[in-house]
Amino acid sequence: MASDTRVIDSRSADDGASIRRRRECVSCEQRFTTFEKVEQSPLVVVKRSGERQPFDGQKIVDGLMAACKGRPLTTDDFEAIVDGVRERARSQGFEVTSEWIGLAVLDQLRSVDQVAYLRFASVYKDFTDIDDFEREARLIKRDPSESPVP
Repeated sequence: MASDTRVIDSRSADDGASIRRRRECVSCEQRFTTFEKVEQSPLVVVKRSGERQPFDGQKIVDGLMAACKGRPLTTDDFEAIVDGVRERARSQGFEVTSEWIGLAVLDQLRSVDQVAYLRFASVYKDFTDIDDFEREARLIKRDPSESPVP
């Protein structure tokens, strides 16, 4: 088989994560299939200190596990939240701030479990007294379209 081929057909595969191409060798006319994987640029998180780190969904899962202890949420729920945050972050570009990620987690958690939301918010927003909890509880009751996430 020669290195010169032509593409007969191209189709999306793996829900858009790769491209399936049906090819034909120009010299011997043998047909074969190749898969091209779509490579995404890494997502970078800019910390408050200015340090840049690769996005790590496990850090979000760890925080959610602490906030959701004793709540009826599963690992699949945590992964869905992380996937939602990752997808929204990618729509923002290749860099997002850690503050943006925290707000995005809160936004996702708000519609899943309001008690877990309050627990996560109390750590993320560094609550100092009961007034902080009351203020945040009032925000939960508001229309979800008033979300603080940009």
